[in-house]
Amino acid sequence: MLSQTQISSFNKDGYLVVENFLEKEQRKLLINRAKDMIDDFDPTSTSSIFTTNEQERASDEYFLKSGNQIRFFFEEKAIDSSGNFTVPKQQSINKIGHAQHALDPVYKKVINSLDIPSMGKQLGIKKPRQLQSMHIFKQPNIGGEVGLHQDSTFLYTSPMSCIGFWMALEDANIENGCLQAMTGGHTLPLKKRFKLAQSGGTEFEILDESPWPDHELDLLEVKAGTLIILHGQLPHYSAENTSNKSRQAYSIHLVDSNCHYAEDNWLQSEI
Repeated sequence: MLSQTQISSFNKDGYLVVENFLEKEQRKLLINRAKDMIDDFDPTSTSSIFTTNEQERASDEYFLKSGNQIRFFFEEKAIDSSGNFTVPKQQSINKIGHAQHALDPVYKKVINSLDIPSMGKQLGIKKPRQLQSMHIFKQPNIGGEVGLHQDSTFLYTSPMSCIGFWMALEDANIENGCLQAMTGGHTLPLKKRFKLAQSGGTEFEILDESPWPDHELDLLEVKAGTLIILHGQLPHYSAENTSNKSRQAYSIHLVDSNCHYAEDNWLQSEI
């Protein structure tokens, strides 16, 4: 459970760093389970590439129907222009998502033991719902950049309620693409929404056209096992991984079931 000092820090900065949150055995369980799942995954079943820089182009049915599934998304640089893999299968996956916390027994056991909804309640969520999760790999040398964004852009409720819980499964540093955050930026308005388009596919709805403040981002270099809690309106970013070490992380997002979850949100789940 969070202390009052930690809650105050989260409310002030828009994020909170909690060291030694995941035990070594828990991290090992998630890393090994992901490896086994990728071993069993047939890469010819999809060519869905995940990239936050071109999400309107990349939002295919495989991605849009993943809210209550366990699906695999490739790094953009893992597949060349001819559709051939540039790296081995284990190094090709950008992320696994979005319902392994509810569907896979290993993920479910680890995540349930952490009791993240109780922390959500401490931070103001009345009726926490574990809506989506991601095992993020940030693969060596090709792990893609995740542009500056706010999580409520993608998981929109009215009123807004999204909180992200990002857990380092491996050390995260500037070399392998650690998180970077605009401290205090959660007080900014939500800039846009990523939603289903009436014509099919997805689109961004612009909510606030003002530019991002010219603030330097703070590096969140953390050791494996660290939890970073992210306010849904906090602008954050991660650079591409140009090192020869991966930066695996697991994240899960809560929303408040008492808030209205938009029907045109890209992610829909009955779980």
